[in-house]
Amino acid sequence: MKFSRLKDVMEKTGLSRSAIYNKIKEGEFPASVPIGSRTVAWLESDLNEWLEWRVQVRDRAAKEFFG
Repeated sequence: MKFSRLKDVMEKTGLSRSAIYNKIKEGEFPASVPIGSRTVAWLESDLNEWLEWRVQVRDRAAKEFFG
């Protein structure tokens, strides 16, 4: 099991800090895991699943658009 800190999550997803937290609030992004009293991280497996889901959404939209 591997954890990613916010900076790494931002680099991996291309999202800003505020976009990540907004998407978490909307239920559209994996929640962070508390790993210390003031420290959170994300499971890399959760991030990879989210990225794969985004690709699937893109592919479905392209298929619907182009037939």
